[in-house]
Amino acid sequence: MRKQFICGVVLTLTIAAFAVVGGRERTAAEEDKGPMLAHNVYFALKDNSAAAKNKLVDACKKYLSNHPGEVFFAAGTRAEDLTREVNDRDFDVALHIVFKDKAAHDKYQDDKRHKQFIEENKDNWKKVRVFDSVVGK
Repeated sequence: MRKQFICGVVLTLTIAAFAVVGGRERTAAEEDKGPMLAHNVYFALKDNSAAAKNKLVDACKKYLSNHPGEVFFAAGTRAEDLTREVNDRDFDVALHIVFKDKAAHDKYQDDKRHKQFIEENKDNWKKVRVFDSVVGK
């Protein structure tokens, strides 16, 4: 139940934050391509020192931002001061990307920069959880 609640909160916040594309409403052509897709990834690290967390955040910014079709990008560390019972604390770094549609997401998955990110960083991943959801429309 806790995970369902967290997923619901993530989805609600994503819908609220990304109801517009780049500060504007989506065009009819964009809407015809389907709903936007939110790609949220939570990394638990083997070495979860501050330096290791910052290194992964920097790698996210270097390799995973500015892909075609990205509407929103953010990467950061867990908010350490939020410790309520409902806060999932089983991660060190979070990645949030909203794509204009599923096709943009699919191209991102096959992009050489995305693959290079995985190759250069996977050795320090203890656990990776991916939450993909449709948003908008």
